[in-house]
Amino acid sequence: MNVLAVVGSPRKGKATDKLVDKAIEGVKFKNPDCEVRKIHLTDYDINYCQNCLVCRDTVTDQPMARCTIRDDMDQIDEYLLKSDALIMGTPVHSSFVTAPMATFLERITWVFAKPEGKVLNIIKGCPQPRSDKKRKLAIIVVSGSVPPMYRRLCDNATNHIKEVLQNSLNTQKVGALYAGDVEHRGVDSYLEQAFKLGKKLV
Repeated sequence: MNVLAVVGSPRKGKATDKLVDKAIEGVKFKNPDCEVRKIHLTDYDINYCQNCLVCRDTVTDQPMARCTIRDDMDQIDEYLLKSDALIMGTPVHSSFVTAPMATFLERITWVFAKPEGKVLNIIKGCPQPRSDKKRKLAIIVVSGSVPPMYRRLCDNATNHIKEVLQNSLNTQKVGALYAGDVEHRGVDSYLEQAFKLGKKLV
């Protein structure tokens, strides 16, 4: 099994990074032979989507279309292709994912999806995975100040990640961790939940 962990936080060694590491520990505990790759999006040169729609309009039997932008997403796309499961970690910024994570999600959408999906049989041209390969997904979202009981007021990140990856990489969410109010509660109170989430992924 091949697991890819994607960290959208610009701060290494802080709450999001630590919780993703703990989830990876859970993965390795449950399946010692599992191959895990962890990437920090801020380590890569990832340009903004140009909305040229070449990837969307590409007709191919391959599991992905080719983006017109040549940057480090070429390498990350290969990691995604090989993955059987994903761990996505991001802090909440303005109730949403971070800018690096948002850019990443925009760049993968039409590369891995084709415009053949429908909503309620009325809205056509929605993203649908190009590949039938199924993947598992675990999501970790961190808020510095908003406690879990008020999660619905600030966490638009979890559902956005879930929807984009489901529609592009054919993922099924096995669980999500919202680590709230870490500035006061600390990250340690969420480590066990992250470990269990990692075990659940495999």
